[in-house]
Amino acid sequence: MFDRVSGVNDRRAGIRVRGLTREFKRQRRRPGLGGAVRGLFAPAYDVLTAVDRVSFEIEPGEVVGYIGPNGAGKSTTIKMLVGILVPTSGEVSVGGIVPHRKRMANARNIGVVFGQRTQLWWDIPVADTFKVMRHMYGIPLPDYERTLARFQDMLAIDEFADVAVRQLSLGQRMRADFCCAMLHDPDFLFLDEPTIGLDVVAKEQIRRFIREISRTHGKTVILTTHDMGDIEKLCDRVIVIDKGAIMYDGELDALKRRYAADSVIAADVRGEVRDRARLEAAGAKSVAVSDGTVTITFDPARATAAAIVGELLRGNEVRDFSVEEPEIEHVIRNLYASL
Repeated sequence: MFDRVSGVNDRRAGIRVRGLTREFKRQRRRPGLGGAVRGLFAPAYDVLTAVDRVSFEIEPGEVVGYIGPNGAGKSTTIKMLVGILVPTSGEVSVGGIVPHRKRMANARNIGVVFGQRTQLWWDIPVADTFKVMRHMYGIPLPDYERTLARFQDMLAIDEFADVAVRQLSLGQRMRADFCCAMLHDPDFLFLDEPTIGLDVVAKEQIRRFIREISRTHGKTVILTTHDMGDIEKLCDRVIVIDKGAIMYDGELDALKRRYAADSVIAADVRGEVRDRARLEAAGAKSVAVSDGTVTITFDPARATAAAIVGELLRGNEVRDFSVEEPEIEHVIRNLYASL
């Protein structure tokens, strides 16, 4: 675990957060000139709690979605995990290191990618940025060359390595940012909206890279995003935060079952649909027929597609059918509406 003297990293320790709280003081503005003068000599403050007694643990190699509405406290939590902010109270450790006490040791242990900010130098080629980062982190040349070759291949960096950063497309810049964040081979990766503004192809390249570094290289990833496609394709677990407090922490599949919208069965049936009462008894909420297509809606928390399809097959000639699960966007929308 964490050695308070040396700040030694222990990747087996994962991420531990207990009772984490962060408060901000904001000066209260009084109206009028007199209020402004009084504010100079006797200022009054409001205390805003951005993160309120948050606790969670993330094991090595997990990819966890950390999601919530705007202003929920996501970015404040991440800033405490990377050591930018000091908690008002509570405990936090990343790989056994307390981030705000051992900032340099923590920086060597983490990679950070912000979708709307870059750590690349704007006017120099990508390859030169990587060399600068090598010297900043003191990476031995053999380790640097080995790591760079691995991530260059995974992210196809060679095609624009000699191009100035300001001339890159957004997708190319994000790939270069990911490579830059991983050059010192950190065990933990913090991602804030990493696919924002990217097209479908670029998003898939980034998602494939995240899956690879987690599954093959054992990296631990925390992902904050409003793109539910990122969550569905990358995360088995999600933590939902709202108004600074955790509202849900668990498996994504369990979240879907708990807050899912209706699932839909679409079937191509020859002739009239018979035994509607039996379909409803099996859990169908509605049965609609149009041009030979039967559309059946059901609540996946109360019924199964297998039971309903079984009843449909028993009394009708079904030529084809498909089951559409509720989209993750609908699930999260239902969750937010319940907060």
